[in-house]
Amino acid sequence: VQLQACGGGLVQAGGCLRLSCSASGRFFSINTMGWYRQAPGKQRELVADITSGRSTNYADSVQGRFTISRDNAKNTLYLQMNTLKPEDTAVYYCHGEFRSVVGRVFESWGQGTLVTVSS
Repeated sequence: VQLQACGGGLVQAGGCLRLSCSASGRFFSINTMGWYRQAPGKQRELVADITSGRSTNYADSVQGRFTISRDNAKNTLYLQMNTLKPEDTAVYYCHGEFRSVVGRVFESWGQGTLVTVSS
């Protein structure tokens, strides 16, 4: 299974970006999907995640500014990021928990996409 993320880039503070992440390969279903980020010199942290039933969870630092969503028919995850701040600068990774056709649960990470917010 591969997760392909795109949509990162350079934006000024206050601006917006939309990330997307598409899953491909062999799997039966996708459980929880999420976005994580890692800033230079810091540990990777959860930004937001969403269950297959579309229940969402956000880090306090992005609550009210970011919106996570998914299109189950397209096996695609999105992150709408508004009112971006310089502290949002990081490499953003998508993550998915998958179930195989025989019921095995496994996870996969995307390659990361860089978001840079200038002040």
